[in-house]
Amino acid sequence: MSVGNIDNRAAGPVKFAYWVPNVSGGLVVSKIEQRTDWGYDYNRKLAVLAEENGFEYALSQVRYIASYGAAYQHESTAFSLALLLATERLKVIAAIHPGLWQPGVLAKFVATADQLSGGRAAVNVVSGWFKDEFTKLGEPWLEHDERYRRSEEFIRVLREIWTSEHAEFRGDFYRLHDFDLRPKPVESPGRPHPEIFQGGNSTSARRMAGRVSDWYFSNGRDFDGVTEQITEVRAEAALHGRRVRFGLNGFLIARDTEAEAREVLREIVAKADRDAVEGFGTAVRQAGRSTSDGKGMWQDSEFADLVQYNDGFRTGLIGTPEQIAERIVAYKRLGVDLFLLGFLHYLEDVEYFGKRVLPLVRELEAADADRGEPARTGS
Repeated sequence: MSVGNIDNRAAGPVKFAYWVPNVSGGLVVSKIEQRTDWGYDYNRKLAVLAEENGFEYALSQVRYIASYGAAYQHESTAFSLALLLATERLKVIAAIHPGLWQPGVLAKFVATADQLSGGRAAVNVVSGWFKDEFTKLGEPWLEHDERYRRSEEFIRVLREIWTSEHAEFRGDFYRLHDFDLRPKPVESPGRPHPEIFQGGNSTSARRMAGRVSDWYFSNGRDFDGVTEQITEVRAEAALHGRRVRFGLNGFLIARDTEAEAREVLREIVAKADRDAVEGFGTAVRQAGRSTSDGKGMWQDSEFADLVQYNDGFRTGLIGTPEQIAERIVAYKRLGVDLFLLGFLHYLEDVEYFGKRVLPLVRELEAADADRGEPARTGS
């Protein structure tokens, strides 16, 4: 699909990432059984399994205090480094908050992790929606658009430090004066520095992504919602001579029959931790209402959507392997480059995905290529 001069089609084979369960409570705020563990031994086994089953990326979550069903949390950058050292090919993305990190310190940490892992470290810059994580640490809480201004400066500083021998920057939030980081991160063709991911839904988030980020993560969306976001982000990027790749969140429930998959979803929602979901909904809607145009994340999310806290059910990856593969490739045709997936029972579901769903995705992609579907090379 093209809009104006913007070509929205994804480049190359669609990629897959998984949410690292380094936070307790699993990926749904529900009292349903989740055979998933937040500890390191489990996650090390999971990372190796995911790498063997077609996943190129993993995203370590960031949560600093107990909240909304997440009683315990491992810090994202340390956990990401541990997973990098436990794997051979997996790229691990650490979610971080500007305002709680000084960008030069983070740049140093990531450069070291990148060297140790042979160039597989990445970051997801999270502008923040949870006020308590800042105020309880004694840090100021900025209004929505100011948080994104700070995040944009943060990303510009990271890139400047990683690519310049005499880094200079003067902004409203950060300063650099002839700063030289050594060693630099690993540089390879098409990758001048560790990949920079970013989320958000607001106009501020979309424009920021177009200006400075390598990847834009979206909460779960249907086809129309995805098309709108991709078109806006890539149009902004084109104004700056850039291209931004697009990642989409989805909670995947693949079963041998559609009825089985739908029953799992029904049970997840029926057993939702109502107090935690409602508390989360109140917090995120307040954050979203603070946007200048009311387009913040979760603004149209209903109770059932919030049971998966990044709207993962709304992407519709629920059904048989054939149904899910067809939907994944339909999203790819709209411009989705990567799926960020969550699962109920990680070890079983990741292996099922690799054995039953992924081969069908690759067959459909090959069929598109044989029919002469326009596609770009590169990534």
